[in-house]
Amino acid sequence: MSTPRTPAAALDASLGALEASRTVALVRDYVELTKPKVQSLLLLTTIATMYVAGDPSPGLVALTCLGGYLSAGGAGAVNHWFDRDIDVQMKRTASRPIPAGRVSPRAALLFGCTLAALSLAVLSLAVNPLAAGLSFTGFLGYVFIYTVWLKRRTPHNIVIGGAAGAVPPLVGWAAVTGSVSGTAVILFFIVFFWTPPHFWALSLLMKEEYGRVGVPMLPVVRGEAETRRQILLYSVLLYAVTQLPFCAGGFGAIYLVGSVLLGAGFIAGAMRLYRRADRSSALRLYLFSLAYLALLFCTMVADAHL
Repeated sequence: MSTPRTPAAALDASLGALEASRTVALVRDYVELTKPKVQSLLLLTTIATMYVAGDPSPGLVALTCLGGYLSAGGAGAVNHWFDRDIDVQMKRTASRPIPAGRVSPRAALLFGCTLAALSLAVLSLAVNPLAAGLSFTGFLGYVFIYTVWLKRRTPHNIVIGGAAGAVPPLVGWAAVTGSVSGTAVILFFIVFFWTPPHFWALSLLMKEEYGRVGVPMLPVVRGEAETRRQILLYSVLLYAVTQLPFCAGGFGAIYLVGSVLLGAGFIAGAMRLYRRADRSSALRLYLFSLAYLALLFCTMVADAHL
């Protein structure tokens, strides 16, 4: 027979469980600061580019992804810190760790800067200096160019600032080859031109909240009709850019077929949004754009290895 626990032992066990629960919740909040949902797509483009560039070892892929996650995660944490005043006013972001009071602004800023420093160290020592420099450039671009300078000043914020999110393919290519080729630059521009229609579809859904906090996203400043027109124009431009790797001889028939079908789907979704002008079409295009980029880069890997 087991001996019954004393009241003191039961209290200690309860306090221990409570402390463990608080620790898990705190860890979850700090992970949320790194924007893991956004990170998954960035890491996919990094990994895919590495396998397009060559045949990297699993260790190199893991270290490159670790460095990339730390860099982008650090930028995300600093973004949380800087945008805390508007996040607390928007329903979509009010429950984030800082506006909800679960993480202090100072701790979030320190956390973000620490992650950026760790990323620079990991990539410099375990991968190569070029990959480290490119990744750190992405961190600086997202924090200072997009978050601090452009986001609250111009409707072109996501167009120019989107360059920071397009850096991962450059990092992946540099990690494998130690250089940046023309193909890597084209992959950068594919992500660069994908970003505006992807984000503008979301901003159509968030127009009222952005307007309330004074963030000049395109639907707020130019209206929904102009935003839908720009989405369609950028979708066509994106399709054209995705054909450059095939035209330049970097990819073959597998990529050509995949890029044509995916591009046609993207343009069809943008046309549907342009004509119907409803929230369901905006949401559908936003969700498709996520799958589009992932499938496009997977098609590149299939083409390179098959």
